This record gives sequence, C-alpha cells and structure tokens, in this order.
Amino acid sequence: MAALRRALLAKGAHRALAGTLASSCLADRSLWDRLHAQPHPGKVPTFDWFFGYEEIQGLLLPLLRDAQAAHPLRVLDVGCGTSNLCTGLYTQSSHPVDVLGVDFSPVAVAHMNRLLEGSQGQAPLCPGHPASRLRFTQADALNLKPVADSGSFQLVLDKGTWDAVARAGLPRADQLLSECLRVLSPKGTLIQFSDEDPDVRLPCLEQRSLGRTVTMQELGPFRGITYFAYLVKGSH
Repeated sequence: MAALRRALLAKGAHRALAGTLASSCLADRSLWDRLHAQPHPGKVPTFDWFFGYEEIQGLLLPLLRDAQAAHPLRVLDVGCGTSNLCTGLYTQSSHPVDVLGVDFSPVAVAHMNRLLEGSQGQAPLCPGHPASRLRFTQADALNLKPVADSGSFQLVLDKGTWDAVARAGLPRADQLLSECLRVLSPKGTLIQFSDEDPDVRLPCLEQRSLGRTVTMQELGPFRGITYFAYLVKGSH
C-alpha cells in the first residue's frame, strides 16, 4: 500500500509509527488510536488517506440525486477515521442525507464528534440541507449489527478500510464485505475506494458480491497515484 505509507509521511507522523502502520497489521486498533491522537497538520481538522471529499464529490453527488426515493438518503462510512468524507457530504450536499460514520478507534470518533459539535473556538458544522443529519459512533466494521439494521443504507462507503482489514487476512476482508452488503438496501450502492489494481480487486468482489453488479471507475491521479472506485450495485 504505497499510497498509505505516502499519506502517513505527508501527515508528519513519527517515522517509527509510519513504518509500523505501513508494514504491519493495519487491523490493530491501538496503532490507529496512536495515529489519530497526533495533531493534525496546520489548522486542518481532518486528515484523509488517498484523497478527500473534494476529489470524489463528482462521483458521489450523482448517486445521491439518483437515489432520492429515500428522504433523507442514508449513508454509512465504514472505517471513517478522521476523514472529511462524512463532513463533506453533510455540509456540501444540497440533497438531504443521513450520514453515519463508524470507526473502531474511540480516538477518531471523539475527534469527529468534537468537530461536529464545535470545540476549541470552532463553530458547529452546518448541514447543506436542513433535513440532513450526521453522527459518529464507535463500531467494528466486521460486526455492524449493534449500529446498523439489514438493508438500512442506500450508500455504503469504504475508503481504504478493506485494504487495512485485508492485511490481517482475506477472511476478515470477506467478513467486512459481508457486513457492508448486509446493511446495504437492495437497490443501494457500495463503493470501495482503493489503490489496489482492478485485476486483483474486481475478481474478488465479483465472486463475493451475491449476484450484485460490480463495476470500476478510475480516479486521479492524485499526487501522482491512480486510485479506483469499485461500485457494487443491487441488481433488482
């Protein structure tokens, strides 16, 4: 995961921690707690692996428009970390959205809740639509039953979470995918964002997506790296 190592160094993480995260088990919560506890660079309150909301809003907003049968549209971000993906959707979407960000790191969740509510002189976040909602909660993406009912989300986002979980073995990645598909509505869309090559990821998703349609879109390059959006859509 060259993109992850590069992002860690760009964040200014201590080199020892960056090396640990980039080369060891990325499913270890304590590693992420230590990383999220570090100060964010400059005055930016969020930090994104790969890219942020601004780079992919052109992909996300049409999906929101096409799924307006649900008011508001329910969106789940698994492994949200301290990314601006949830906050960008909440503050920038003119379509009503009900966004839930989940992460197994209590440090990341606490940081995002402080950002949402306003702290240290910052104003609370304002929704782009008066009916929009945003929540952050601690949860294990491999077991979403405590926070998400089956078929309850029209859009599920996974930005690098599969990549991290897979470092602990493909069975864990399979469990993550299974949970994402369980909470996805029959006509909903799961999007995995990754720098993994389509020749590797597409066959894996096609074999495990329970008859759903799997497609891919190329993104970037961003800072010299090409990424991919893998879309898993309901077939009925």
